[in-house]
Amino acid sequence: MAIFIRKNAAILCILILFFAQPVFAGPPFDTDDPEPVAFKHWEYYISSVNTFQSRAWSGTSPHFEVNYGLVPNVQVHLLTPMNYSYSRDQGANFGYASTEFGIKYRFIKETDNRPQIGTFPIVEIPTIKNNVFSNGKTQVYIPVWAQKSWGKLTTYGGVGYWINPGAGNKNWIFSGWEIQYDISPVVTLGGELYHHSADTVDHKSVTAFNLGGMINASAKTHFIFSAGHSIANENFFSSYVGVQWTI
Repeated sequence: MAIFIRKNAAILCILILFFAQPVFAGPPFDTDDPEPVAFKHWEYYISSVNTFQSRAWSGTSPHFEVNYGLVPNVQVHLLTPMNYSYSRDQGANFGYASTEFGIKYRFIKETDNRPQIGTFPIVEIPTIKNNVFSNGKTQVYIPVWAQKSWGKLTTYGGVGYWINPGAGNKNWIFSGWEIQYDISPVVTLGGELYHHSADTVDHKSVTAFNLGGMINASAKTHFIFSAGHSIANENFFSSYVGVQWTI
């Protein structure tokens, strides 16, 4: 019986890790926006994203992200995560698995009467063989995002489709919407509500929320953060903490 319990706990841990694999989007939220980095400008991030469940934790510690405005309305993106996981049964694991590449393209600019609209295809490529944090399959994300601002108030969101190959995996859909307000030139606060369809044959869809924002230490240095919780089907707490430099 003890062996059976340990085996099932290990299987559960693996499934949780695949399900809770970080989805990197519009820091500090899961929902992204269509606005690319300005032409010839850079964004740098050092961040940690985390998911906490009763028997397992997982996330990055940290991950590094770079965005560059390659041409007007087009941003190139690179993200390299150092993954971690912990469970009571399996202990702690650390490692690198996949590298994330993406191109954000805004094809409709915002005006007084219409939102800006864009897409941000992302490819997660297995880089180092690591059976804990990757199944060795390339994942592809194809979203469409929209955003509209009125003075200090900004709202954005959209929907995306993940191609998620591998034994027991399912392609899945992410949809989310965020709203934020510039409290002052220093502080911006906001929140998002998102839905995540099942990404494996053994899981259900999830609805969750995050609350967070940005503190502008200077024109170039920004502290970003969020925290949230699941609402339906799964029970988890999530967080994001990072520093952003803009050049």
